[in-house]
Amino acid sequence: MSQPVITTTKQLQTLCDAMMTGDYVTVDTEFMREKTYWPKLCLVQIANDTTAGLIDPLAANIDLDPLFRVMAAPHITKVFHAARQDIEIFYHRSAQIPTPLFDTQIAAMVCGYGDQVGYENLVGRILQRPIDKSARFTNWSQRPLNPQQLAYALGDVTHLRLVYKALREKLDKSGRASWVNEEMAILADPKTYQNNPAQAWKKIKTRNFSPRFLTILRELAAWREETAQKRNMPRLHILRDDVLLQAAQKKPLDIQSLAKMRGVHQNFVQGKLANGFIAAVKKGMALPEARLEEMPQKKDIPKEIDPIVDLLKVLLKFQCQAHDIIPRLVASSYDLEQIALGNFVNIPALQGWRNDVFGKLARELIAGRLTLVVAGAKLKILPMDAQA
Repeated sequence: MSQPVITTTKQLQTLCDAMMTGDYVTVDTEFMREKTYWPKLCLVQIANDTTAGLIDPLAANIDLDPLFRVMAAPHITKVFHAARQDIEIFYHRSAQIPTPLFDTQIAAMVCGYGDQVGYENLVGRILQRPIDKSARFTNWSQRPLNPQQLAYALGDVTHLRLVYKALREKLDKSGRASWVNEEMAILADPKTYQNNPAQAWKKIKTRNFSPRFLTILRELAAWREETAQKRNMPRLHILRDDVLLQAAQKKPLDIQSLAKMRGVHQNFVQGKLANGFIAAVKKGMALPEARLEEMPQKKDIPKEIDPIVDLLKVLLKFQCQAHDIIPRLVASSYDLEQIALGNFVNIPALQGWRNDVFGKLARELIAGRLTLVVAGAKLKILPMDAQA
């Protein structure tokens, strides 16, 4: 039986009225972004205990405001799997982040299902049922969608209801619900989804760390990012990274110099964008020394702390095995290095639930108040003055 797709505001309002009666909704989106800067929303799937629906945001006669009101309702938990891209879409379309949030991928990591477990894998492990993947690579912008595609899309949120309940129950029993709530803070922060053109240069790999070079690169990357956003085009469709790096080195200040650069097509040189490109180079060239960009210097880590870091890794692995979670979720290599150096400020592993699992013990180990011993082929953590 095929699922009817909602294509009018009236139909959407009826669905959303039903969604407002529950305390959670499961949500998924299908989108395309190969030819655009912003994701093109093609389908929204939503469900709660009693209702499920497919919403066509490409329909001519639909206003998504009723859906956005559900997403903003404080009494409804919005359940996603690997939520970041879905939330980016809602934030871009409505200027609001759906809250409160629950990400089943993060919850699964906290519950011991492994690192960034995929949706199909999680459904198989929790619900013991396979998912038909035949419609996985659908072009969701095409219309009409066939019944098989619609059933596949709807299954993403109907299965997710049961996955959510199973994970919620496991979190409540283990007392780890607060762990997931802490992780949701990053997903709920608007800064996570704001693309600041002035910071775009930091995503471009370079071996040239000259302040003037980096400043020109910063201005060119910011220009490209702003242009891509305004035209809704992928940034690499404007110009590739290697062209920006080449320009930051060669500093073309006129059309003739720009035309001689490798990778710059004649259409670009003759088009409207060339003047903006040159203006960005000139801006980078004109800035005074005091305003030039500098690459943050990475401090060398003393080799003397390597054994301490290794000891912390053993403690981390021991604690993560005891709590059935992956080490990467608790502490990064950077965290371990900073702890070994005695830097305890703004280290994630020393905050919140991570501190309870690992951070407190790590501090004690560094302070010489704990020891790790092997007893009976098992590792034990003991106070320094205790006997194994």
